[in-house]
Amino acid sequence: MKHKRGFNPLERSSAHRKALHRSMVTSLFRHERIRTTKAKALAIRRTAEKLITRAKLDSVHNRRIVSARLFDEGMVAKLFTNIAVRMKDRPGGYTRIIKLGERAGDAAEVVVLELVDYKLDTDGASDKKAKKAGKSKAAKEDKKKSKNKAAEKAEAV
Repeated sequence: MKHKRGFNPLERSSAHRKALHRSMVTSLFRHERIRTTKAKALAIRRTAEKLITRAKLDSVHNRRIVSARLFDEGMVAKLFTNIAVRMKDRPGGYTRIIKLGERAGDAAEVVVLELVDYKLDTDGASDKKAKKAGKSKAAKEDKKKSKNKAAEKAEAV
């Protein structure tokens, strides 16, 4: 039975667990989307949501509390200036968990933990493909021009 169990210790010592929470929450705020196991995602979500709620009110006290729990000062600034501003009207539920299936090695459930307003950048991928296609066309045209110039020089000689 799971009565009176406040959190999942994830079979780690307290120092290891705190370091895991810090690094994964920092990664979540940096990339706004991370891939991890379901057990870790449920534990990390709890920490991340508390920090976002704290960041919604920008004060020196809240900044000090959040910076004590995150590794990177840049992520503290991003949390207060970018992420918390986007979540201002939301009363909670800042993250979502999307199931991906089981991992091949140990059959652990793998999920994606992301911020609710995360937008997948599909336009950036198509822009890269278009740029690459444009570069290859330009390269082909340059080759044709150089061949034409070489042929003209050969005819001139």
